[in-house]
Amino acid sequence: MPSAETTQASVREPDPVRPTKDDEIAVAGSELIGGPIGRRALLGTSWWTPVRVVALVAIGMFALGLVQKAPCYNGGWFFGASTQYTHACYSDIPHLYQGRGFADGLVPYFDKLSGDMEYLEYPVLTGVFMEVAAWLTPGSGTIQHQEQWYWFVNAGMLMVCAAIIVVCVSRTQARRPWDGLLVALAPAFVLTATINWDLLAVALTAAAMLMWSRGRALAFGVLLGLATAAKLYPVLLLGPLLVLCWRAGTWRPFGKVLGGAVLAWAAVNLPVMYFAFDGWSKFYTFSQERGVDFGSFWLILAQRSDNPLTKDTVNLFATLLMLVSAAGIAALTLTAPRRPRFAQLAFLIVAAFILTNKVYSPQYVLWLVPLAVLARPKWRDFLIWQACEVAYFLGIWMYLAYTTSGDAHKGLPTEGYQFAIAVHLVGTLYLCAVVVRDILMPEQDVVRRAGDDDPSGGVLDGAPDAFVLGPAARPPQHAVPFDGPHVEWGSRRERGDDGRSL
Repeated sequence: MPSAETTQASVREPDPVRPTKDDEIAVAGSELIGGPIGRRALLGTSWWTPVRVVALVAIGMFALGLVQKAPCYNGGWFFGASTQYTHACYSDIPHLYQGRGFADGLVPYFDKLSGDMEYLEYPVLTGVFMEVAAWLTPGSGTIQHQEQWYWFVNAGMLMVCAAIIVVCVSRTQARRPWDGLLVALAPAFVLTATINWDLLAVALTAAAMLMWSRGRALAFGVLLGLATAAKLYPVLLLGPLLVLCWRAGTWRPFGKVLGGAVLAWAAVNLPVMYFAFDGWSKFYTFSQERGVDFGSFWLILAQRSDNPLTKDTVNLFATLLMLVSAAGIAALTLTAPRRPRFAQLAFLIVAAFILTNKVYSPQYVLWLVPLAVLARPKWRDFLIWQACEVAYFLGIWMYLAYTTSGDAHKGLPTEGYQFAIAVHLVGTLYLCAVVVRDILMPEQDVVRRAGDDDPSGGVLDGAPDAFVLGPAARPPQHAVPFDGPHVEWGSRRERGDDGRSL
């Protein structure tokens, strides 16, 4: 009689992967709550399912992030040039309530603003999010009172986005629901969540990834189109997906994705584009005209050069570097000994965009956190990267405190800030390198070591290859010996009656 370990999934669903069994950092951390789960634990018999636990942890951590902003809420945003920096609690949200005309009832994209910025410089769906928050903000009292309310309303709406993100991450790779804790407990996620409105696009992207993992290509495309209408970066995911579908020969699902994304993006953008083109295009012209800014290696070059590159030259070089990076990711996809997981390539393409961009704002880490968890759900590597991002989070505010404190020079000088930039760039590059290693040596991939192929890959999960190049054309060989279950190329896991991964 076969043992429980060898019973097929059609008879008994595979057990969820327990972090306290497979991850040494998770084992050590679990001592704070009583230690690892024992082999006699009754799982799935309580209201406290992994997804619910992760969601509640995320809400609790988000609330702590709001508390961290308290010094600014009570005065730092309104009094003293450097207080919001010395307390590391800066946020764009209260400042733009009046600065972008919401306090005066101006309609984004349609009504012209006074000052240097003629129109709202955000994509349309983010502008809608900001406008809805303005509608919910009481219009009475002082402008400071209104700005406090505006930040608080936005924080509530962004908390919903954060909960959606962790739930989607927990459910995307069905056997790994506890991976959502990496997102919920990520320090940089907590610290940067209310700096700007990026969580809206991140939530839509996370929901799209969940839909793709369930084989719902059209829903993935629609959500990705909406995410791109909120922030530009989600459109980058179409590139890796195209190459993966090329390697697997699954063109029809990609066609559905592309059609859904275009239609969803157009439904949001075309009305504003038609009636207020100047306002609609401001986001794109501002992105092009913007000079070298915080967080990028371009800023280090500019600050350390007597003859810095012009804006147009930086735009050209940044574009070329991004194209080279994209070509490298495509080559890696087609030549890897085993088809990479979709989440791995999604993380790499977004990281490449951020690393080569002329600005790497502290909240951009939010774009990467869910993708990093799906690509490399390993606590050690994740925490190394997060430590680098927290160091940069503190570094940028201390640098701004230095530049705004006059002759007192309280904070971090230019050389110190350049070091902080280098730290968070190296941290991101480190995580990219680990993911690339996992692609080239699949036995190092913690997801595949558990016996899965591509649980976030939807129709790509277990699909055979149709087109490969170079090393991928040779028979697969395991890079290193290990005792875990093996999943062979082109072998599909047992699925439910509807043909989709459960």
